[in-house]
Amino acid sequence: MVRRSRGREVVLQLLYQSDQNPGFSNDDALQFLKRRLQNPDLEAWAGDLYWGTMKHRAQIDQMLAEVAENWSVARMAVVDRNILRLAAFELLHQAETPAKVVIDEAVELAKRYGSVDSSAFVNGILDRLANQRGAIEPPAPEVEPNA
Repeated sequence: MVRRSRGREVVLQLLYQSDQNPGFSNDDALQFLKRRLQNPDLEAWAGDLYWGTMKHRAQIDQMLAEVAENWSVARMAVVDRNILRLAAFELLHQAETPAKVVIDEAVELAKRYGSVDSSAFVNGILDRLANQRGAIEPPAPEVEPNA
């Protein structure tokens, strides 16, 4: 597994724990990162994703609710909701990672940890969010050859 993919997987696990356990502390998160990743650079990168997502969670949830037709964030499956939060943070605040990579990584997490329908759900929501925010460039128009 690619290092950053592994970092995203661990961040998803942290977000899940935080979502289900309000007493989950920053110290708990830090220890979890160290135990699971065992690489200072990757720990720092994953920590930035986790704490950034947590810091902007209310804003991210509002944006997700706006693009999720007929779904409130609270009604979403816990795994799906946290994959979406993580990917939305990365789309909105981590410009060095291309939007297509963020979406692909989120879809892979959904396939691995979500339900049968999770990957399509996550893909659809993130595609709408990315397009709304201009993070994905539209395909270039086809140029007709000169006759």
